[in-house]
Amino acid sequence: MAIWDFVKDAGKSIFGSEAHAEEAPKTPAAAESDTDRKVAALKAELTELGLTSKDVHLTLRGGDTVVISGAARDQETMEKLILALGNIKGIAHVELAETPKSAGFGAANAAPPPSTPPGGPNVTAPAPETATTPAQSATESSATEAPAFKEPVFHTVQKGETLSEIAQEYLGKASRYPEIFEANRPMLSDPDKIYPGQMLRIPQA
Repeated sequence: MAIWDFVKDAGKSIFGSEAHAEEAPKTPAAAESDTDRKVAALKAELTELGLTSKDVHLTLRGGDTVVISGAARDQETMEKLILALGNIKGIAHVELAETPKSAGFGAANAAPPPSTPPGGPNVTAPAPETATTPAQSATESSATEAPAFKEPVFHTVQKGETLSEIAQEYLGKASRYPEIFEANRPMLSDPDKIYPGQMLRIPQA
């Protein structure tokens, strides 16, 4: 599991007015209906951005945490999904139900291999029945392992910041700001229209 925190009161408004939400009846059925309404709004936003996938599913927990289950087709799509959902007003957290396998995603918490075979130190492990060639190993590995993902690099925009300043900080040159702009399309439509509290993805080499 991996989770990212967002500024809840910043972002695009797609859920309707807060006043309307406060007037809604506080019953279990009403709460469930409101959750369904918000999930539908989130899905519609992803559809508008062209980020939908039949392999990705959304649930809303606690009213402000979006849980993404399933697998995005690649690293870029995964990062854009996280940001498109998190940069919605009213969303405070985005969580991946299944953490991608990589050194940056929970590898430190992986269980180490056993130092002795099951059954005790005096038990001899059986030899493999058939040998596997390197070519077979590579084929089987590519067929069963999930795509490797790097730890995403995200930046939360501060008041008064520009893409040029962010590019200078992360990429070493202010003139490279178009790279950050392109990395955040289609969520960004104008390099000058960013706002405090917005989270952006930083392209990695």
